[in-house]
Amino acid sequence: MLSFVLKVVLISTSGALAPGPLTAATAASGLKYRWRGGFWISVGHAVVELPLVVLIALGVAAVLTRKDVAAMLSFFGGIMLLFFSYLTAKSAIKVKSLDDWGKASSPFLTGIGLTALNPFFIAWWASVGASLIREALSLWGMAGIVVLYVSHVWLDFAWLILLAHVTSLSSFSLKIYRSLLFALAILVALFGLDFIHYALTSSHFLF
Repeated sequence: MLSFVLKVVLISTSGALAPGPLTAATAASGLKYRWRGGFWISVGHAVVELPLVVLIALGVAAVLTRKDVAAMLSFFGGIMLLFFSYLTAKSAIKVKSLDDWGKASSPFLTGIGLTALNPFFIAWWASVGASLIREALSLWGMAGIVVLYVSHVWLDFAWLILLAHVTSLSSFSLKIYRSLLFALAILVALFGLDFIHYALTSSHFLF
């Protein structure tokens, strides 16, 4: 079992630690909610991820990776990312002091939305993750899914909580704080445009 757990952890880094919209959203959330932002984004992420893993184990990966389904998820995911970018930029404009965190979108709902509407997250589980799921099933049946998911999900929580904590650490000046929020807003907007571009052309301009 230890060798399988180690394999899951090492392979999971290709998904959990990869830069993406969830990473940018967590950094922005950390500025507002500190480490709790990362925690609740992780919970929202897990709410979508665990059922997806079970569904793939039950054999629905083919449906989730269909080109039309991927395009639809990518388009609506891009719209959501652009909206999140707008909220982040709005916070940067309105904030008056570093103690004024302002109103922000729920980290929990952000975690759900940016996970459910990310076709590349789904593609990772339907391809790379699916091979791990098959191995877990062959070793321990459905109990193997528990072993697999626990071995994977702690990395998501550790990384996103750490990221949110780090972005909240330093004593930012208001100017630096606003600049960072604007930078994150631009980054999230770029991911959103890339999602929409992929939905319309089946190609990326970012990666």
